[in-house]
Amino acid sequence: MNKYELLYIISSSTSDQEKEELVKKINQLIESKGGEIEGTDKWGTRKFAYPIDFKNEGYYVLVNFSINPEMINEINNLMNITDNVVRQIFVKK
Repeated sequence: MNKYELLYIISSSTSDQEKEELVKKINQLIESKGGEIEGTDKWGTRKFAYPIDFKNEGYYVLVNFSINPEMINEINNLMNITDNVVRQIFVKK
């Protein structure tokens, strides 16, 4: 298992309760694929360097976890179709 960082942005128009549910959903998704969450940091709302989908800010979340490398593409594909996730990036540590 390799260690990864996942940084994703939730749309700023999402309510606080929906943000918390989405963070739990993504953490459960990682764990369901055999991953082990080491920590979740909620950075809060920040401005973008440039507009994304006509929005100027979003809610940033950083997740550190360990998982088999084959599962990264599956998680990425599921996050691409998840509502309210603006962008995500996986970085191998």
